[in-house]
Formats: sequence, structure tokens, C-alpha cells
Amino acid sequence: MQSIASYAWLVPLFPFVAFAVLLAFGRGFRTSGIVVGSAGSAASLIMSLLVLAERLGTNADDYNAGFEWIAIGEFTLRMGFEVTNLTTLMLVVVSLVSFLVNIFSAGYMRDDERITVFYAYVALFVSAMLALVLADNLLTFYFFWELVGVCSFLLIGFWYAKPEAKKAAKKAFVVTRIGDAGLLIGILLLFWHMPNRSLAFTDISNLFGQPGMADSGMTTLIALLLFLGAVGKSGQFPLHVWLPDAMEGPTPISALIHAATMVAAGVFLVARTYDIFLASPAAMDTVAFIGAFTALFAATIAVAQNDIKRILAYSTVSQLGYMMIALGLGSLAGGIFHLFTHAFFKALLFLGAGSVIHAVHTQDIREMGGLGARMKLTAWTFAIGALALAGIPPLSGFWSKDAILTAALAGHPALFAVGLLTALFTAFYMARLFFLVFAGKPKTGARAHESPAVMTVPLVLLAVPAIAAGFVEMPWNGWLGEWLTGTAEETHGGSLAFVASTAVGLLGIYLGWAVYAKGSIRRDAVSSRMPWLLRALERKYYIDEAYQRVAVRPLLALGRGLQAVDDYVVEGIVRFAGWSAIAFGRAGIRLQNGQAQTYGLTAVIGLLVLAALFVGRRFW
Repeated sequence: MQSIASYAWLVPLFPFVAFAVLLAFGRGFRTSGIVVGSAGSAASLIMSLLVLAERLGTNADDYNAGFEWIAIGEFTLRMGFEVTNLTTLMLVVVSLVSFLVNIFSAGYMRDDERITVFYAYVALFVSAMLALVLADNLLTFYFFWELVGVCSFLLIGFWYAKPEAKKAAKKAFVVTRIGDAGLLIGILLLFWHMPNRSLAFTDISNLFGQPGMADSGMTTLIALLLFLGAVGKSGQFPLHVWLPDAMEGPTPISALIHAATMVAAGVFLVARTYDIFLASPAAMDTVAFIGAFTALFAATIAVAQNDIKRILAYSTVSQLGYMMIALGLGSLAGGIFHLFTHAFFKALLFLGAGSVIHAVHTQDIREMGGLGARMKLTAWTFAIGALALAGIPPLSGFWSKDAILTAALAGHPALFAVGLLTALFTAFYMARLFFLVFAGKPKTGARAHESPAVMTVPLVLLAVPAIAAGFVEMPWNGWLGEWLTGTAEETHGGSLAFVASTAVGLLGIYLGWAVYAKGSIRRDAVSSRMPWLLRALERKYYIDEAYQRVAVRPLLALGRGLQAVDDYVVEGIVRFAGWSAIAFGRAGIRLQNGQAQTYGLTAVIGLLVLAALFVGRRFW
């Protein structure tokens, strides 16, 4: 009997077929378009669950299949798919979140005249992401990596009539291209140095897992270039600037990009090529320290933001930094575990924010308040997501964050301190967000009411894994890590990390409650003494302004200069040559007019010119 894994190629095919159908029928396919798009994601989810069930039931071997793509002499490029425990987990996470986003979008995007186009873009995006997860070699991976980038451009700029949306889409495309260029160079270097020019993940793992490959300069260079690609896609400093601006897209897209799909691709890339990083201590340290800086950096910015989606966006950047800390410290299980739990509670938070925005028609949390009484289901599910993100036990985010902090405490105490401080800020800004939106007196949206069931049911369904997903990896049961890597990894066990992470989470929530709910601490207690700090946080440490001065304006000036050279020098020479030919032709036409007097005068003038040039020289 053939294994279910051999049919895993159907997982990305289903949403691609939905995309093709929606593309063929066009905008008039509104209600049916919702059904087709959602059905494609549902089919992918069912198939992913079947593959997962098979791999959970037995000690299944990794499955690989493909076909010959390009043959050049003795060299052959293959395109195929590979089913491992890691790819299976990612398939389930991506397809589940995508399916719920499709359902939620039926209510959120109901009145949009381009809803069919929206579902077509989402279907292509999901198909590309699922194919990226299944790719068995880096070249195929890179192909779908770029397709995901193109789809994100289309989705972020979906409301293209808004100047901010167009600008955000272009910014996302350009910034991620920087990382993608590094990834491409890394792939080319890897291709050049791999035996038989193989880019298959299994061959890469076998080669770099050998002791002789450890700590070579080329290994470090390749690892850092691959990580540059991950920095771009996963919004790590300094290429994080596109991610908050991506909030200009529809809120369901914010959930899709920021939860389990596009931003997770960078973390997945590092995990997929992990043996290369393990062979280079310098690369591992780079991953860990950039992740730590990004985590704390983004968490502090989120404290001072007032747009509900931007707060969650910077939270995503921060949590991705947490994942990179784990990977850089050698805890593959810890990084993937946090990716797994984060997908659910962050999708829940973004869709909850969408429910709020749908009710009050504003994204400024300062204009909200008292929504908990009128939107009880949204409030309760949002609270679950917020507590999971804050790392409050026994919710899922606590267990995955505890795994990372334990690894940091054992491997690098300074990173442990950064992780704790980040956890404190995380709990504080989520408490601030929750109390300003759902508690207190109403400021706007007095007639706001709960969203329809098509939007609240996905919230309830996501709340379940936001609570329970952490139980797959606990201090007394390291099942997930062993299932992913094949070896038991000590991801918990430190009572200090357990107690400290809980304490800072509760402290952050208490401070948020004291400032924004009870009012026992003045809201301007810090800003009144250090207004420069508040301005710096509100302006995101002026990173965008720095990019404008250092990169954007000089490049624009260079572009204008090159455009001027092209317009006035290159095209000027071409235009002069054309004008000269035309002028010479017109002069010839005037001379060849059929009048004998003109011909005689021309002959005399020509004779005088010749005499002046040649005859005259002989006698002078």
C-alpha cells in the first residue's frame, strides 16, 4: 500500500487549482469565489492532517520524490518534494491558519468589490508557501520563496488606491529583495562547492554534518548569506522596516503574513539548512545576537505605538527574534516550538484586531475603549491570545518561551537577561493594548456590536491551540523536540527560567493594569521626564529616517543623475545624429529643385571652395 506521504504534492496543488479557477472566472464570481478559495485551503488542511496522522502513527521514514527538470550534459536539476516531520508540522500550521483566514475573510471582505481577486491572491500565496515547505532542494525552495514575495507584494498593496498601501507594497518588495540577493549568492556558492553540484537538503545535511566541515571560512560565509535571506523575510534588524508597514494590507492578510506563513519562511530556512549553521560557531552567534537585539528592539517600539495592527506587527518582529535566539543557541526544537505556538496566538490576535476594526472603523487604540461589554467573544478570545503572547502559564506561549529562556540560561546568560526584559515589555504592551481597547469607557464605536459568526468562529477555533498547543513540549515531556530531530533535546528543566519568565509576565500585566486600567500610575510618568525617549519610540528609533538619508535619497539622486545622462547625453547624441541627417536631407532637397540657376550657382560655389582648399594652398 502506497503511503499517504507520496500524495503530499497535492497539498499545494489544491489552492493553486482554486487560484486558476478564480482567475478564469473573474470578479463576477463573488460568492462562489469565497467557496472555491476556502475549499482549496480546506482540502490542503485535510491532506496535511492525513500526512501528519501517518507520521505520528509509526516511525515513518522521510519520503522524497521528484522528476528531472533540466539536464545539461551530465548535470541534472531535479524538482521534487520531501516529507519530514519538520515539513509535516509546517504544512499543518500553514494550511490551518490559511483556512481560518479564508473563513474570516468572508465576513471581513464581504463588501469589497474585488473580493474574488483577493481570494485568488490568497490562494496563490498559500500554494507558494506550501510548495516552499515541501521543496526538497534549495533551488526549488528559492523559486517558491520568490513567488511568496511576489504574492505578498500583491496582497499588501491590494487596496492600491491608497497611496500608503502602494508605498508599503513597494517597500516590502524592495527591502526583502536585499535579503533575497544574499540568499541567491549563498545558494550559488553552495552549488559551486557541493559534490556533484547537488542542492538537495539531504545532501547538504550529510556534507555539513561531517566534522571536517566545521568552522571553515566558506561555511561561515554561506551560512551568513543564507541568514541574510532569513533576515529579510522574517523581519530581523536591520531589514525589519517593511513588516510594520505591511499593515496597510487587509487585516486577514496581516494575520496570514505575520502568523504562520511568510515571516515564518525565514525561520524555516534556517531550520532547513541547520547543519550549515551548526558547522559555523560564528554564524550561530550571529543568528543568536541579531535575534536577541531584534527581540528587545521591536518590543520597546511596540510600547509606544497606537495603531492596533502596528503593535501586533512589532510584536511579530520581536517574537521572530526569540525564535532566532533559540536557533542561534543550538535549540532547533525550541525555535520551531515557538514558531508553532506563535502561529496560533498571533493569528488569533490579528483576526481579533480585524474584528475590532470591523466594528469601530478605526485602528487607533486611543479612540477605542469599553468594547469588552459589546464584543464579549472577541474580547475573551483576544485575551487568550494576549496572555499566550505574554507567556502566562499554562497557555501555549509560556511553554515555548520557557524552552527558549532555558536554552539561553544554559548557553548564554546575557541572552537570557535580554529574553526576560523582552518578555516584560511584551506583557506590558499587550496589557496596554487590551485595557485601552476593551476596558474603560467607550470613546468611539458606541454602536459597535459583535462581529458575525463567520468572523468569530475562527477566533474560537484559534483560541483552542493558543491554549493547548504548548502541551506537546513540556518540562516532563519533550515529545515535540524528539519527534522533530530524532533525538531528545533538553529544552526545559530550569526552575529559574520557569519562575522568572512567569514573574516578568505577571509584572508586565500588572504594570499595564496599573497604568491603563486602574490609573494608579500616571500614563505620562516616563514621558514627562524623558519626552525624547517617547518621541524616539514613536518614531521607531528613526530607522526609517536614517534609511531615507543614508540609502534612499542618495540612490534617488544617483538615479536622477543617471536619468539626466541618459536624457541629455546618450539620447542627446542620438537626437543630434538624427537631426543632422534630417537637416542634411532637407538641404539636399532644396538644392535639387530642378532650376538651372541653382545648379550653376552650386557648381560655382563648389569650385570656389575647392580652389580655396586645394589650388590656393599651392600658391600661398
